[in-house]
Amino acid sequence: MTDIVKRLTEEGVAIWLDDLSRKRITSGNLAELIDQQHVSGVTTNPAIFQKAISEGKGYAEQLRGLALRGVSVDEAIRMVTTADVRDAADILRPVFDATDGQDGRVSIEVDPRLAHDTKASVAEAEQLAWLVDRENVLIKIPATRVGLPAITEVIGKGISVNVTLIFSLERHREVMDAYLSGLEKAHVAGHDLSKIHSVASFFVSRVDTEIDKRLDALGTDEAKALRGKAAVANARLAYQAYEEVFSSDRWSVLENAGANKQRPLWASTGVKDPAYPDTLYVTGLVAPNTVNTMPEATLNATADHGEVHGDTVTTGYGKARAHLDALEKVGISYDDVVQVLEDEGVEKFEQAWNDLFASTDEELKRLAAEEA
Repeated sequence: MTDIVKRLTEEGVAIWLDDLSRKRITSGNLAELIDQQHVSGVTTNPAIFQKAISEGKGYAEQLRGLALRGVSVDEAIRMVTTADVRDAADILRPVFDATDGQDGRVSIEVDPRLAHDTKASVAEAEQLAWLVDRENVLIKIPATRVGLPAITEVIGKGISVNVTLIFSLERHREVMDAYLSGLEKAHVAGHDLSKIHSVASFFVSRVDTEIDKRLDALGTDEAKALRGKAAVANARLAYQAYEEVFSSDRWSVLENAGANKQRPLWASTGVKDPAYPDTLYVTGLVAPNTVNTMPEATLNATADHGEVHGDTVTTGYGKARAHLDALEKVGISYDDVVQVLEDEGVEKFEQAWNDLFASTDEELKRLAAEEA
């Protein structure tokens, strides 16, 4: 563990790896990152699994057995992905125990094709929790409009949730409300609230990518001066909302019943524009009780040359609000930006799932033909 990474964790930032593959598990790489780089969790999504499985390393034997059984492509994908998540959860179990369940978590997402179907999302979340069968799993549910009641229902059943694809401050508040409503339902149902955990995955870099594109189209000096600042400003204001919600009277009742706060998780923290520092979305978002889920390249960059000098979030609320106001003044619609990003996010995960479906289908057919 480097001094920089250690300092980051001491400031209250949990480091989760935004990647998973069977090779990482079987080679000992994940265990090494936990030991040496203080990784304390793992997040996955359809694109991550599509990349891992399409590369094929380590999956042939399991896929051959599934092909011989003649399982559907959907079932094959679920068996393969939940196996990886289960094995990663076992590797992270000591972290889970040491942090009393706060970290040591592995996230797996509901089928993104269900992002606009509340009942199906709830059923899928229950099925995934049952398949993985590890208490340190987090079920990822997209923060679409119909995802909000699904979040409440799943939390109400005592299942821990990673709420994903949050881009707007309004939606973040709705997500926190859905979490509190779920805890209230869980409490009535007799669940132990101390066992229920949740993170709210607030996406970062994609905000700069979309807004910078619009600023470049404007082309004025005033617009150019606003580039590369919106994502951090947006996330800082999300943390301000978190502080407000989790200091409310409503929260106090749940906290007294043993509930855990829903931590803000900074997602999409790999820098897309090479003109920006490669640790921008790490060092600019240091605050207590947060998670930063990083691609390995970002983790390595942080460990190598990141600069951590304490809280960089709570002292910047005024500047953050002023920056978003300045964007509106030059004609950048915040509401339009975040809606476009949410729609694109769901579409990208759906496409990754469709690609995964196609490549898995092809491999199953190939393996079945070999065994015929």
